[in-house]
Amino acid sequence: MATATKQDYYELLGVSRKAPLKEIRQAYRKLARKYHPDLNPGDKSAEEKFKQVQEAYDVLSDTKKRQMYDQYGFDADRVQAAQAAGYGPGQGQGTVDFSGFDFGGTGGTSFRDLFSQFFRGGGRGEEVVEHEPGSDLEYRVEIGFWDAIRGAVKKLTVTRLDTCPTCHGTGSKGKGEIICPECGGTGQQTRASGNMRFNVTCPRCGGTGRLRNACPTCGGEGRVRRTETIDVRIPPGMRNGARVRVPGKGNAGTMGAPAGDLYIILDVQPHPYFERRGDDIYTRVPITVSEAALGAKIEVPTIDGRTMLRVPPTSSSGRMLRLREKGAPHARTPDKRGDQYVELQIIAPDAVDERVRNLLKELATAAPEDPRKDLFAKAGV
Repeated sequence: MATATKQDYYELLGVSRKAPLKEIRQAYRKLARKYHPDLNPGDKSAEEKFKQVQEAYDVLSDTKKRQMYDQYGFDADRVQAAQAAGYGPGQGQGTVDFSGFDFGGTGGTSFRDLFSQFFRGGGRGEEVVEHEPGSDLEYRVEIGFWDAIRGAVKKLTVTRLDTCPTCHGTGSKGKGEIICPECGGTGQQTRASGNMRFNVTCPRCGGTGRLRNACPTCGGEGRVRRTETIDVRIPPGMRNGARVRVPGKGNAGTMGAPAGDLYIILDVQPHPYFERRGDDIYTRVPITVSEAALGAKIEVPTIDGRTMLRVPPTSSSGRMLRLREKGAPHARTPDKRGDQYVELQIIAPDAVDERVRNLLKELATAAPEDPRKDLFAKAGV
């Protein structure tokens, strides 16, 4: 059967069967971040893994679904559908045993399961009411270099499932009826086993095709799609790809269950001069030949403004000097900062003037050192 290849939901999330909801949610968020399609563009295996993780979390985060899964495994959906439609033990005309005729149906439904639904009695079930926590949302936001360094407040327009204002999340309002969204008002749903298809009673409306007392605004779900603009605070020191959590701004839960969270993934734009690596800042500063040879104190730019840097005598081009705690602030520990590393770049003088040319010739005579004397030995040629 198709379900035989499925991985156990607990194993998929890496938690024990007795894991609390908090541990399950933490495991899900970690794996969702790892396999999210936005972070793995073009990776089909990661996309499929993300879907599997989402499916596992949808089941294990819901108390009722988890109980059904613990008891029936991957057959829980069919058992629940049968119970909702009134095909429970002791109801109707008894059960026909098809245990010897399991034809290995595809699509997660066996031939025996489908026939059992027809012969296990009648009766119309009641609408299934589930309390499912809201799912998390992720948005990518582009911010400037200085907003990431200093922090900022950004306005973000998000579309989310919010609590229905008519029924306040209960899904029920008034005495009217609406068409069942599960079956489209037919009262029937199609089930497949191999090449065979069967119509079975819709488990949500019990075959009536309509839902009684369902809120006309949200269709009985308790949620409506809403677009709103919110202020998101970006803490100082955030790096490219970092996530900012906005609690309770994900999708609302069903039937008044708690809402999920909103996660903002930051795309930090590069700066033309400052290069950030972790919490450290890297820059290049040009110096003259005399400053490199004799040493000097020069003024260099930092993210805090200007500061003085001491260039040691006989410095070579490419030498890296460090300015302690002149880097970016640490996002979680604002009083902790990285360092700034300054790479020296020696700029040769423009020897157009005759006096400058003569001075350089005198320098070459006074200091005839050959900086390439060991070059060929090192190169082995």
